[in-house]
Amino acid sequence: MMLFRLPGVYRPQADTSLLTRALLASLARAGAPAGARVLELGTGTGAVALAAARAGCEVVAVDASAQAVMAARVNARMRGLPLRVLRGDLFAPVAGEEFDVIVANPPYVVGDVDPASVRGRARAWEAGPDGRVLLDRICAQAPGHLSPSGTLLVVHSALNGVAATLVGLREAGMRASVVARHREPFGPVMRRRADALWSRGLLPAGQAHEDLVVVRADRVGEEARDDRDRAAA
Repeated sequence: MMLFRLPGVYRPQADTSLLTRALLASLARAGAPAGARVLELGTGTGAVALAAARAGCEVVAVDASAQAVMAARVNARMRGLPLRVLRGDLFAPVAGEEFDVIVANPPYVVGDVDPASVRGRARAWEAGPDGRVLLDRICAQAPGHLSPSGTLLVVHSALNGVAATLVGLREAGMRASVVARHREPFGPVMRRRADALWSRGLLPAGQAHEDLVVVRADRVGEEARDDRDRAAA
């Protein structure tokens, strides 16, 4: 799918495709009601949000970049798809709203740069020393924006610690598991910092790929939590 993209906006890549497939599979399995409310965090060009809108969902897309917001709006208009695109920090633009599905492709590349100081395209990947600057916030805040049977789908690199994501979501009251994986050769950004990752022990020496994962987390309703607590008693 050819998309309009302004300078500084993240180009859809393997993680975008992986997340889109996971979302459409979730919707096809009736994991969300017809006309489900979907929120995409970090929409970029709007690729994932557009796929959800095409599937008949009511979609809100959020990005911190003004260029990304404009690009997503243009792409939606060009296709005649209803898409509400807002600029802001993660859940701030949708405070008080609930969604049936939340999808997120946050920055997750490990690096020494302070993500808050970054501008341009690098905002889409710089994620601090463990790559979890936004990941941990999403894990903690998503349950408060999901409907009682809502689902979160988030994509990131295994280098960020899959277990940390699963534990964080479970501690937030979610039922979480990995639902998709993809092995991706290093692109230019990762090749430039491979030596640093090897020296920190985050990668075996000479490895030139990373595993991308999609984690699915389902909100556990009050009734399900009561049953789980009774079973544990």
